[in-house]
Amino acid sequence: MVSTNQLETLMVNRLKSIFLFSHLSETDLIHLASIVKLRSFNNGEILFYEGTPSDKLYILLDGILKGYKTDMKENEIVLHYFYPISLVAEMANLHHIPFPATAEFQTDGSILEIDYPIFERDFLKNPTVSFELIKSLTQKLKYLEDIITTRLALDATSRVAKFLYENGDISDSTKRHKIATILGLTPETLSRSFKKIKILGLISDEGKNFTILNREGLKELFS
Repeated sequence: MVSTNQLETLMVNRLKSIFLFSHLSETDLIHLASIVKLRSFNNGEILFYEGTPSDKLYILLDGILKGYKTDMKENEIVLHYFYPISLVAEMANLHHIPFPATAEFQTDGSILEIDYPIFERDFLKNPTVSFELIKSLTQKLKYLEDIITTRLALDATSRVAKFLYENGDISDSTKRHKIATILGLTPETLSRSFKKIKILGLISDEGKNFTILNREGLKELFS
């Protein structure tokens, strides 16, 4: 049976490996460990719903998490896919507002859940922690800027070429469905764009998989 001290040591070691806390002292890490929970989720489970109070700071440790809103017709509008290791919706925490979207796991995964009021009081004055939070926010702003630029300036085929150039090969139909959502395309439009790019000899089609043959050729389609 694992003792309380052993559990604390395991949590402290886990916290040390996370970019946000890697420079904290041992004393601070022990204190942080006392306000942290490690939670596991199954594919399809909700981490939080739009409108939930943001009194928890979440760090994605494993899995893929989708952030989305729902319009008046109950259609999903995907805002972001989170990948390990990353902060989730930290802007809501910093502004003390409810979470602006729903977060749903797309795979099995795990989350570090932190009591945010205590974290804000005891850790946000640490310049390293604050700087890492700022970096995380600027990365998300860049992501949103890329989405806006892509959707306004590029046609469907150019969007797909840019995605392939930046993310690599496509290995299954489920992933392609998610790509269509990310790029703001219908699955049919995405399929037509793949065919156009294949005809140009830039990718090969192996059943449900697409392999990149010419990355620079892809770049020419969206540059």
